[in-house]
Amino acid sequence: MRELIPRAEKAAALLKARKHTIAVAESSSGGLIAAALLAVPGASAYFKGGAVIYTRHALLGIRDVREDMLAGIRASTEAYALLKARIVRERFIADWGLGESGAAGPTGNRYGDAAGHTVFAVAGALDRSRTLETGHGDRVANMYAFAGAALDLLVEALESK
Repeated sequence: MRELIPRAEKAAALLKARKHTIAVAESSSGGLIAAALLAVPGASAYFKGGAVIYTRHALLGIRDVREDMLAGIRASTEAYALLKARIVRERFIADWGLGESGAAGPTGNRYGDAAGHTVFAVAGALDRSRTLETGHGDRVANMYAFAGAALDLLVEALESK
């Protein structure tokens, strides 16, 4: 996880400087995004909470999340990651939400996405989303790549506002 720390430190510094908070809803990164943000000393100043929401069923288990909110949106799409980011931001009463969903590998997901496919989004003062395709099925390497790219997008969004 040490390779994620510099990115998390940059995000943490920006969040602290703005007195902003974040909540995280991740899937195929398996908690690495939250773990990296929490590894930075002083995380209680900016980190509200998070969850590994690995399935649609788990997402529907969050307070006030209904099936109709997911209508027409499938997992592993930028729209889904943005929805997760907005939900976690609202539920945790945070300034920013970060959502992630993908297929770490070694095989693809049931939606036809190849291993190494992920989507991630931030919701807050502005919304941004992105897709990453690593092109390989190394599960652990993909999980770290997904977390790093999500942290990079968070920094990019924070620097824009």
